Formats: sequence, C-alpha cells, structure tokens
Amino acid sequence: MPEDTPRDVVVLAGGVGAARFLEGVVQVVDPSRVTVVVNTGDDAEFYGLTVSPDVDIVLFTLSGIVEPSQGWGVRDDTFNALDMLEKLGRERWFLLGDRDLAVHIHRTELLRQGLTPSQVTDDLRRRLGLAVRVLPMSDQPVRTTIRTPDGWLPFQEYFVKRRQQDDVLEIRCDGAEQASPAPGLMDAIRDASVVLISPSNPLVSVGTILSLPGVRDALRTTDATIVGVSPIVGGATIKGPADRMMRGLGMEVSAVGVARAYADFLDVLVIDQQDADLAAGVEAEGVKAIVTDTIMRDLDVKRALARVTLEQAGLQ
Repeated sequence: MPEDTPRDVVVLAGGVGAARFLEGVVQVVDPSRVTVVVNTGDDAEFYGLTVSPDVDIVLFTLSGIVEPSQGWGVRDDTFNALDMLEKLGRERWFLLGDRDLAVHIHRTELLRQGLTPSQVTDDLRRRLGLAVRVLPMSDQPVRTTIRTPDGWLPFQEYFVKRRQQDDVLEIRCDGAEQASPAPGLMDAIRDASVVLISPSNPLVSVGTILSLPGVRDALRTTDATIVGVSPIVGGATIKGPADRMMRGLGMEVSAVGVARAYADFLDVLVIDQQDADLAAGVEAEGVKAIVTDTIMRDLDVKRALARVTLEQAGLQ
C-alpha cells in the first residue's frame, strides 16, 4: 500500500500494554490499514546512543522478537556488552541487551547521518518486516520529567533507576510546546475511521502525545470514532505506575478517572468486567461504556478486545 494511502485505524500507544493490545489489533484488521503513533517522551541517551523504549517495544512485539517474560527487550538476549561496560566503571541500571544495543547503534548512526526519527523508525519497521505504519509522535525531542519530593527527575530515572517509588507531584513534557506532530500524524487522525487509545498510562504515555500542539484539537474534530481501553482495572494498573501517578495528582484512580481525562474527545471507553459497576459513572462523563475482559492474558483475549473496540466504529 502506498505511504500516502489513508489508514483506517490509528492507535495512540505507549509501553507494554499498548504493544500487547496492538498484537490483537493486527490480528483482526489488515496491518497495512493501521497507523501506530508512539510516545517518545520516554526517550533517553545511554552510552552515547539514542534509545526510544516505547517505539522499540512496539516494533519488537509486533515483529515477534520481544522478550515475553517482561514485554520489552529482545527474546533470550545476552548482556555481554553491558557486563563489560560495568567493568569499565559505567552504570548499568538501564538494561540493554546485546541485540537491543544493535538497534540503538543503528538508530543513532542514521540520526547522525541526518535522518529524522520518523525516517529511522520507518527503516526499522521495514527491516523487521512489519506492514503497520509506526510513527514516533514527533521528530523534535520531547522529554517527560517527573517532580518528586527530591526534585525533578528524567522519566527513566524515576521509572527504572528509582523503580517508581517516588511520590509524583507534577509531570512536565519538556519541549512539547516547541515540537510539531510527526509528519503524517495529523492527516492520519483526520482520515481515520477509528482512533484507538491503547491501555497505556493516560499521563505519561498517551498524555505526552496529547501534549503536542494540535493533537488534542485534531481528536476533538475528527470524524473518526474514538475508542479507549482503560488501563485501570479494579482501582489499579496491571503494569506500570499510572495508578500511583493519578493518585499523586489528585485524580480518581478508576475507569471513571480515565474517562474524565479523555472526556473532551473520547466517544467510547472499554472497561473491564471487574469495573462493570462503574459504567454509569463513565457515561456520566459523556463517554459510552462497554464492559468486557480487558486483561490480556493470551492472544485470544487480545484479539477479542481489539474486536470489541473496532466494532464501535463498524469495522468488525
């Protein structure tokens, strides 16, 4: 399919939950009809290399090479390079396997040659044999920063090095106001039949994408049906710190709180069976509630969840 052909399905994505959801989406809709917009607020530099964790989680998962036990990194990777770096006195709190490092070396070299992050991501997508279109949210740097009682921390220091133990007092998307959405992102939202908001952190995954100028307005004005999947189940997250972050910022930690965060553009929120009693609260926010199994234990559940979301736009 030519790159300028409109895609029917746009997915806003960030992290492991999004990648697992996408595994289901590409099972029930032609992958060439899917544009994935990925959070890059978590990007960082390690050992002189540009690392884009959420982009790589999506690429590795959809290409079947992700380490399934953790949802990130390359399956059965080794850590010889990291072991040697540690011997040389370097910190190793951010785990990068040898094959994972090869991707970052390739990315960094292409960026130094003058390619944009969008072009580099497309190169990786093609080399990994994927038909989906994968867009980093912006070609300009945007960095998520977390204010804790110890001060401001880069996201990866808060998330990985300090293991999300700090209270979150404030979240900042540095550079967002000066950044532009990636080429093709706004057109993809405008031309979509459905926009899916993956079960990702609404504050530092989806929220970072929404911080880009014009993206939230595009979601408000698109003719596409916008369907989200709540990452909060039974008052907590399946994976990640979204529940603690929401609590720290005074938000209701529930599917209702998620609906409230997206209410200005969201048409439908898919919530878990455990939260069926919250459907009325979701709908009080002006968002239709759909109740189903959202805990993605296996491919069958992922496929069924994707089918439920797509049905809301008449694509199934």
